Amino acid sequence: MQRLEIISVCGFGIGSSLILKMTIDDMLKSEGIEANTYPQDVTSVGGIKADLIFTSNELYDQIVERVEAPVIVIDNFLSTEEVKEKSLSKILKLMEENQQK
Repeated sequence: MQRLEIISVCGFGIGSSLILKMTIDDMLKSEGIEANTYPQDVTSVGGIKADLIFTSNELYDQIVERVEAPVIVIDNFLSTEEVKEKSLSKILKLMEENQQK
């Protein structure tokens, strides 16, 4: 089965997106899910293939129209619970769709 490609996005791709990536990784690990996760800057995200994108409310409008993947807004980049609550059902659905291909 192909792993999901998950991107976390911030303004420059080196600060808060890295923190969010680590929080996503923690949540995935606790759920026994393997996926490829990458931090990315807001200007480059439009040209990258992803299954799911995480970002802040401030950057949502700059991203959502430039990507095909669902975009999830996270308020607290350190909250594994928020990441889980907002994304786990979407991740499981994407994994199921990948298995059917």
